[in-house]
Amino acid sequence: MADAFTIADVAKFDEPWAMALLPGGQQALVTQKSGKLWMVALLDGKLTEVSGAPQVAYGGQGGLGDVRLAPDFAQTGNVYLTWAEAGADDTRGAVLGRAKLVPGAAPRLEGLQVIWRQTPKVTGRGHYSHRIAFSPDGKYLFLASGERQKFTPAQDLSVNLGKVLRLNLDGTPAAGNPFADKGGVSAEIWSYGHRNVLGLAFDRQGRLWDLEHGPAGGDEINLVRPGQNYGWPLVSNGDHYDGKPIPRHATRPDLAAPAISWNPVIAPGDMLFHSGRMWPEWQGQALIAGLGSGGLVRVSIQGETMREEARYPLDNRIREVAEASDGSLYVLEDGKDARLRHLTRRQKQK
Repeated sequence: MADAFTIADVAKFDEPWAMALLPGGQQALVTQKSGKLWMVALLDGKLTEVSGAPQVAYGGQGGLGDVRLAPDFAQTGNVYLTWAEAGADDTRGAVLGRAKLVPGAAPRLEGLQVIWRQTPKVTGRGHYSHRIAFSPDGKYLFLASGERQKFTPAQDLSVNLGKVLRLNLDGTPAAGNPFADKGGVSAEIWSYGHRNVLGLAFDRQGRLWDLEHGPAGGDEINLVRPGQNYGWPLVSNGDHYDGKPIPRHATRPDLAAPAISWNPVIAPGDMLFHSGRMWPEWQGQALIAGLGSGGLVRVSIQGETMREEARYPLDNRIREVAEASDGSLYVLEDGKDARLRHLTRRQKQK
């Protein structure tokens, strides 16, 4: 079904991770895990490095992560970045930063400040998650914080690992969060029991969904609600990598069950909800970048559950998907020599 698209290759990167399309449709920001931030001209593929990017703890799944334009980008020029930061005694943690993007022939980040950190920093180089989504009203920043392959922190409300967080735009805890009365980082928490969230997006109704890597099996999408426990590591629709079984979601009706899960896994990268501007028949459906599935996966919403509708092989691991103002898609491949590709609707032959 790859013939659903006309595909044009735009540029190449080494280990790109995320992308933000700039207003006007001419340029995009692309993060590279090793720590570089690029401005790419979408018409001719010209790359210009953006100076002022942070120093990152590069290795494993860590490095420079997400990039998103502030809701008031048109007025402020602010952008948000996430990355892995080194700590003491061989520890690391994800951080969230905000800076002003100064465009031009030599684009740069100005005034980059860290406004949030994973607490605590731990050993290892996996499951940072650090995906960003803004609420539809532009007032709040939702942030995915992975459990860093440590399992039990996902159930611990005194730390912010294994959580989805609801923050003000300056990185402080938003008022009205469900565990604010516990104080400390608990005041940031919107939901918990998450493993490794690599997609975070709002649907057309204003509901928040997350896309999570399972262990050996059990990739899932969740409808994220305040105060809910999504079960990791108590339950999963997959098992541990060593073969040790994990109780299934069905055994714990007191925990929030996924809207859809996969076994075998799709190893997701990111997701969005399509506007329907280029593919009207896909309006409101989720388009998932598939690492393991090597393409895009399309999923429809069925009330509070989901159903897979189709897969579109693209012959490579897909890390990121973004939608342009006309509804066309840009996808970033994963790994070395990864292509940025532009997907438009294939016209039927007359």
